Amino acid sequence: MKALVTGGGGFLGTAIVRQLLNAGYSVRSFSRNTHPLLEHLDVEVRQGDITSPSAVVEACRDCDVVFHVAAKVGIWGRYRDYHNVNVCGTDNVIQACRATGISRLIYTSTPSVVFDSADIEGADETIPYPPKFKSPYPRSKAIAEADILAANDGRLATAALRPHLIWGPGDTHLTPAILNRRRRGTLVRIGSRSNLVDFSYIDNAAEAHLLAARKLSPGSAVAGKAFFISDGNPIPLWDFVNRVLQCAGLQPVCRSVNQRLAYGGAVLCELLYTILSIQREPPLTRFLVDEMVTAHWFDISLANRLLAYRPRITTEEGFDRLARWIRESSTDEKAGTRG
Repeated sequence: MKALVTGGGGFLGTAIVRQLLNAGYSVRSFSRNTHPLLEHLDVEVRQGDITSPSAVVEACRDCDVVFHVAAKVGIWGRYRDYHNVNVCGTDNVIQACRATGISRLIYTSTPSVVFDSADIEGADETIPYPPKFKSPYPRSKAIAEADILAANDGRLATAALRPHLIWGPGDTHLTPAILNRRRRGTLVRIGSRSNLVDFSYIDNAAEAHLLAARKLSPGSAVAGKAFFISDGNPIPLWDFVNRVLQCAGLQPVCRSVNQRLAYGGAVLCELLYTILSIQREPPLTRFLVDEMVTAHWFDISLANRLLAYRPRITTEEGFDRLARWIRESSTDEKAGTRG
């Protein structure tokens, strides 16, 4: 059985690649950039652009199943850049699966496709897409997810997984953002709510993808559906942040700022960055403020029932592994500096 993983060199992509190899799959990775880590694994590496239809077709050739993980992530930037990768790239994958006779396609989506800046508490997959988005990332991912689910038919079975805030050893986004802001002294709590939030430990998120692949086939109960994925244990956002800081030996966040003041600052930041055409992410955006002050956790019973998904790694075990990885990474950095 041969699997293609688009974005196979990324945080989640690499975890899926590892689990596929452990399960006996032959694996091909397709990414825009080179990833040295994949060179140490028994993986066929293809380098190319997801926005190139011909490159995607060649990557899909001779494969049995596709895990489409590649995406442009972030909460700021030009919409057309997100659209090209997340929408056009996904459509390329769909068409390539049809052209090469692949019958199973698992898409990595995000719960942000249903986030409307209000509390979401225990919602299931019937929650609709909001009419407007405050960030190009969820907007483009919602369009791509809808395309994936609409592509499901008697020849190509599709499913979309929505893992929420993936974390753990090897994290290149969430954990580094928290630690870097704390070390710079710019990590500030917004508001005073203890809003519950879902998180997805990396191994749990990857395993959900493999479970979906096993259950997915044309006409199956899984086909054409989206699934929320998490650790099944929502916790207060700032409790999570402070546990991450504790893993790195850093002090918890004590400073806080009024929610309205933060939102006003986000509006000013967005206006300034737009006027000056600054492409890098502002220190604060409306979308980020909304995420930090609202509850967003989801009912994962559909994944429990149809995918047989059960989070294997608990939150506590995840933090133990994260702390060990941070210590080892710090030791490696110091050794490299001395060398």
